[in-house]
Amino acid sequence: MPPVVLVLSAVVSVQFGGALAATLVPQVGAPGTVALRMVISALVLWPVVRPRLRGRTASDWRIVGVYAAALALMNLSFYESLARLPIGVAVTIEFVGPLVLAAVLSRKGRDLIAVLAAAIGVVLISGALWTPWSELDLVGIVFALLAGAMWALYILAGGRTAARFAQLDGLAIALALGSVVLLPLGFATAGTTLLEPAILLKGLGIAMLSSLIAYSLELLALGRMSAGVFGVLLSLEPAVAALAGLVVLSQTLSPIQLVGMSLVVLASVTVMSRRRCAEPQDGG
Repeated sequence: MPPVVLVLSAVVSVQFGGALAATLVPQVGAPGTVALRMVISALVLWPVVRPRLRGRTASDWRIVGVYAAALALMNLSFYESLARLPIGVAVTIEFVGPLVLAAVLSRKGRDLIAVLAAAIGVVLISGALWTPWSELDLVGIVFALLAGAMWALYILAGGRTAARFAQLDGLAIALALGSVVLLPLGFATAGTTLLEPAILLKGLGIAMLSSLIAYSLELLALGRMSAGVFGVLLSLEPAVAALAGLVVLSQTLSPIQLVGMSLVVLASVTVMSRRRCAEPQDGG
């Protein structure tokens, strides 16, 4: 499967998982939601992948450790920002991370223009321009910025993890490492509510869509494309999130938000078309 298709499939999966998570955060909080995602994902993926642990170098463990930390902190800080900010504002601020990374890593003028178009589109989709500043929470803004920084680190660390670990070994190990840290935090904040059947069922759905399927596809793609291209392709996430919000949460888009979505899609198509032309020269 082409890496572009892998990334787009991951975007759809993670955003519909995010729409489902929006119904769980009010019940168990951000730490509880992230803990359920990572623990269930680790329990499902580990016996399937059975990652090789022996023979790993200290460098391997450092890289996968950074990947695990980025994965856990990215999700935890984003959900914490959602508890304090409008979701459109939080997504816009978070997206600064991968957009800046794509701009820094890209050496093509057309990619830089695409990043700018995607940035404008993300702002229009989010509605951040017309959200009163009096409604913003500085703590929420800090959490959203942290989520964006961790998203950029996740992209970089994911590429190195994919290069060091076969297939999904790195993801399985990272999920297990993150679970060890987040599970106690989840129980400390949500208690035994995490064990209720309805909560576990939602957690399973979120884990499959937002973590297991999405991160597996992203990790496979990161091993076959540059971090810059990957970051710009992720600019589709706000548009897909809007679609998921419409289908799952009955949220609608204004005309100016549709303009923003068009800009984001155009930016992504620009990058995909350049990547397709270059791929025959990559030698597989």
